[in-house]
Amino acid sequence: MPRRRPAARALTATVLLSLTLAACGDDGGSQEPEDQAEPATTDGAFPVVVETTFGDVTVEEAPQRVVALGWGDAETALALDVQPVGASDWLGFGGEGVGPWAQGRYDDAPEIIETMEPSFEAIAALEPDLILDVKSSGDQARYDRLASIAPTIGVPEGGESYLTTTEQQLEMIAAALGKQEEGEQLLTELEDTFAQARDDHPDWEGRTATAATLTSEGWGANVEGSERVDFLEKLGFVQNPKIAELEADASGFSVSLSAERLDALDADLVVAFPIFIETSEITEDPMFQQLPAVADGRAVVIDGDLASAYSLGTVLSQQYAIEQIVPMLEEALT
Repeated sequence: MPRRRPAARALTATVLLSLTLAACGDDGGSQEPEDQAEPATTDGAFPVVVETTFGDVTVEEAPQRVVALGWGDAETALALDVQPVGASDWLGFGGEGVGPWAQGRYDDAPEIIETMEPSFEAIAALEPDLILDVKSSGDQARYDRLASIAPTIGVPEGGESYLTTTEQQLEMIAAALGKQEEGEQLLTELEDTFAQARDDHPDWEGRTATAATLTSEGWGANVEGSERVDFLEKLGFVQNPKIAELEADASGFSVSLSAERLDALDADLVVAFPIFIETSEITEDPMFQQLPAVADGRAVVIDGDLASAYSLGTVLSQQYAIEQIVPMLEEALT
């Protein structure tokens, strides 16, 4: 059986939902914040305490002005019906900074905050009462600076280098927003969608898969713990053992492969996508074409919105990715 991430009800080690019953957001923007919105409807009592690698963070009351900076954090808040006033657009969607699966969820577009080097002045100008940096680098200096502006939900233990899982991200953000029940429901729906795909394709169970990438610097493959490998595992596949035995690079979620070692990509299934290069650089690569999986038609090359959804790893993007990629896998493995 492939390794799978624990369900929401088993995640209390990641998020401390200590509910105390009272009486038992390109940087550079300096616009004045709008009048505060009405508090979002919540299903949890405040204050709540969320456990992070930097310590416990207390959210005293339902947030009204949320800035979401982590990879997919804004989209996760939107899935919980909370609209950030500031957000980072990690995949360069433009506009509201979200993919098509999350469009239409904002009443007013957020101020877009730079990703790797956010303008702390622009963030402070939005007067946030909560900052989300749940799927992030885990850099202490970044966290300290953000926490000096407003209560900040940083990465969970082990979530450094953007290794926060879908489940951790959803549960931590749901807790901070007082939306625990909604978060559990969203995760259940996602798990059910994956389960249905596995049930519909029992022959996928236990087959090896490689999540391959090509950049201008060369070939690579994601390792277990990254959202791309987790996605394939949740469909029933197991990580290609030839990749699993390699040591991850400094990112913590991928390995680089020289041309001489490209045969390590070969598996029962290869899913490849380009990063900041043309898709044809994969499909027309002679060495890629020579891989047995590619020659046999057991390779899928994705790009555009599907590649973004597959990479983002949020509850909304994964629902979209499952719908789009399952038919492609069916064709490749038939």
